[in-house]
Amino acid sequence: MNAVSPAAEAFPVPSVDSGRVVTMVLEGEICEREHRQVLEMLFRTASRGVCRVVLDLTEVSHFDYRGVRPLMARAELFRSAGGDLKLCGLSPYLKAIFRSAGAHDAFEYYDEPHEARGAFEPAPAAHG
Repeated sequence: MNAVSPAAEAFPVPSVDSGRVVTMVLEGEICEREHRQVLEMLFRTASRGVCRVVLDLTEVSHFDYRGVRPLMARAELFRSAGGDLKLCGLSPYLKAIFRSAGAHDAFEYYDEPHEARGAFEPAPAAHG
């Protein structure tokens, strides 16, 4: 018996933070079918003009390595629009998958969603 959330629960759940950053929360095992769903949701998000996205993988137990490269391509879509796709909540297991798929420097990785969202904010100007 699989103790992982069913694949049907792997749909990304978008939420908008501060009206400027969209956070998508994924759950369970992300395999081929779920990859297509995630990529489609990211494409629709970009089509709406949103270019700052955080993908929260805290509740993801497995991410099929074949989906990493297409995810990298979606990140380039956001970057070409002046934004980015940042990842957070990766377990050591997921980090190893992304590293072995060649994505060790393709994304900015954060432990917590609020850290990833905060990375989109400009640094405060130095006063001197």
